[in-house]
Amino acid sequence: MKIFEVILLIGLIVCSVSVGLTKDLLTSIIIFMSYSLMMCVIWVLLQSPDLAITEAAVGAGVTSILFFITLKKIKAIQKEGQDEQTER
Repeated sequence: MKIFEVILLIGLIVCSVSVGLTKDLLTSIIIFMSYSLMMCVIWVLLQSPDLAITEAAVGAGVTSILFFITLKKIKAIQKEGQDEQTER
């Protein structure tokens, strides 16, 4: 069990560093979601299911959806057909 906890902690460190270093916003959001899901598992291992549910719902769920909507509104995410039209 200790090995699994160490792997999770290393994963958290890797995710937190890579979010700051990633230039692509969509990739940053996906890494942030994985960070939240790893944190959710850690809360379960610490026998705190109420915080795990909250982390999963708010961290990986609601916050990520709001980030995706924001990227769509500022047109950072475009459909594939729109990308081809702008290149012409």
